[in-house]
Amino acid sequence: INLIYGTISDYCTEQSCPVMSGGPKYEYRWQDEHKYRKPTALSAPQYMNLLMDWIEVQINNEDIFPTNVGTPFPKNFLPVVKKILSRLFRVFVHVYIHHFDRITQMGSEAHVNTCYKHFYYFVKEFNLIDTKELEPLVSVWVGSGT
Repeated sequence: INLIYGTISDYCTEQSCPVMSGGPKYEYRWQDEHKYRKPTALSAPQYMNLLMDWIEVQINNEDIFPTNVGTPFPKNFLPVVKKILSRLFRVFVHVYIHHFDRITQMGSEAHVNTCYKHFYYFVKEFNLIDTKELEPLVSVWVGSGT
């Protein structure tokens, strides 16, 4: 997902995307345990940078993702994974709603669609993202016949 965003990041700027959103109905605000204790509106590039850094910290935290054989996963493992995947889904929403024309110009739509399908089927199979959270792309996929 980070690679997909990377392909359009030159076009996703403070000026072109002053708000992290998925169209007029969906605005995503950033919140974390440190600097942004309350949901805060940010530009898409700011949001993406914070998101990718935050995910890296989560994944590298051995208290959440143990690397030693026999070390059990913590009780908060599933909620953390759900939050990671929910926030990553927002990247797909932003790319599809605001930058799909660029993806098409590069001839990458089949690749992005395949990545999204794998992501979608995985989170649906294991109930990792609330159905309501998936709504922003329902019309995109229903309209495409996918």
